[in-house]
Amino acid sequence: MKAFAELLDRLIFTPGRTAKLTLLVDYFRKSPDPDRGYALAALAGTLELNAVKPMMLRDLVLERMDETLFRYSYDYVGDLAETIALVWDGDPEDRPQPRPGEVVRLMQSLGRTEVRKAVRDLLNRLDTSGRFAFLKLVTGGLRIGVSARLAKQALADMGGKDVAEIETLWHGLAPPYESLFAWLEGRQERPVLATPAIFHSVMLANPVREGDLDTLDPSDFAAEWKWDGIRVQLSHFGGQIRLYSRSGDDISAAFPDVVDAAVFDGVVDGELLVGGTSRSGEPTRTFSDLQQRLNRKSVSSRLLQDYPAFVRAYDILFEGQEDVRGEAFVARRERLRRLIEQAPEERFDLSPLVPFSSWEELETLRRNPPDPVIEGVMLKRRDSAYQAGRAKGPWFKWKREPLNVDAVLMYAQRGHGKRSSYYSDFTFGVWTAGEEGDVLVPVGKAYFGFTDAELETLDRYVRHNTVDRFGPVRALRAEPDHGFVVEVAFEGINRSTRHKSGVAMRFPRIARLRTDKLPRDADRLGTLLDLIG
Repeated sequence: MKAFAELLDRLIFTPGRTAKLTLLVDYFRKSPDPDRGYALAALAGTLELNAVKPMMLRDLVLERMDETLFRYSYDYVGDLAETIALVWDGDPEDRPQPRPGEVVRLMQSLGRTEVRKAVRDLLNRLDTSGRFAFLKLVTGGLRIGVSARLAKQALADMGGKDVAEIETLWHGLAPPYESLFAWLEGRQERPVLATPAIFHSVMLANPVREGDLDTLDPSDFAAEWKWDGIRVQLSHFGGQIRLYSRSGDDISAAFPDVVDAAVFDGVVDGELLVGGTSRSGEPTRTFSDLQQRLNRKSVSSRLLQDYPAFVRAYDILFEGQEDVRGEAFVARRERLRRLIEQAPEERFDLSPLVPFSSWEELETLRRNPPDPVIEGVMLKRRDSAYQAGRAKGPWFKWKREPLNVDAVLMYAQRGHGKRSSYYSDFTFGVWTAGEEGDVLVPVGKAYFGFTDAELETLDRYVRHNTVDRFGPVRALRAEPDHGFVVEVAFEGINRSTRHKSGVAMRFPRIARLRTDKLPRDADRLGTLLDLIG
């Protein structure tokens, strides 16, 4: 584990993207199979192990350490894996250090009742850095500033390939990726994928910034609504059908109603929504309704009936076996129109174009969309090819202005990675009428949007105004005349039965610290309910 532990340690303290790439490429080149493949899977989030829960780790460390001392240690360090790695009194001196491949294969072979003993034994065998790497590996919580995309770019740099080639192969392969490394090193041919219905890297849009449209001719662009669902890709080749998320995760099992209705061959890019299609005449439902179908390994007949899913098609990558990504957008859209017309109307429709003649006219439409499920507009050059990634110029996304409310900080928790020593994860609330007067009710959580200097201010407030503790969570002083008010920006809001407040925000973030306001001046729950309509 030594080389992997050193890699994690250096990645945590290396801020620049280029420097991180250099570290990754060097590790992949020097480490043997299967160690580097399992390390890659851990970095990219594709490593599947028997679950090691934080509660089990706490129980193990409390077998040999006073609970109060551990709690103080955890509060000081801020990261569970690092805390346990430091306080564990193992004896690794005369014991060989296991390699990542050995650890992964052992954990994958264990039954549920065997995991606890194996974790204890490995913690005893490993040194401090090895324990840290092992715990990060088995808990799946690396949080070291390396995305799956960055890991794939490192592979491309290592082998002198285009990252789009890596993306194309990625979801047809599995850890420890030995055939992938052999190809990158020129030792064998390009890997043959297990399914022809593979995921193809999607084309992404750049947000419209100030001045971006000033030099562009509106007649060169087509506009369509940006729908508030999740981006998907439906692939049907060789009798095999797969539904993928934007990141390439196979979500077919959760949406059999969509998969079974894909009677066409090819690859379609679109938005997964629930409710009715424009062809069926039934209304499209909110993202909150779509969430009832997300993150499920299987789906009941009741859910299929109550939350019917469909795909609103945006683009086509392949028509049958023909790759049409190089054609102009308008030509691809005509192909897509014909294909969708032949598909079941309750499962597929075509995202409509938005007629406009000037940017001013389109901005008015953007601010006043005809459907609450619309979150903005997409701009696509009429002559644009379908390119993987986020190229500057061909496609833009112009979202609605974010909604804003003033809320009061109620709870705080330490962050992870380089923020593990700061309280940077916040729960905030607004006022509502209670039995004995106004009370705060939580309405969301946010952990970004503030600068490093503002984080220092927030962290200092938490440390000086904690009134209670619930494990790693601190309850903060939040009274009408004493508390911390923040301006929260968010992309949308829906009713939710899963939250005490009855509402759920979409993509909340802390936009400003409102040190000029008292908590009594923060918004009320009724304000949020009015936004829903």
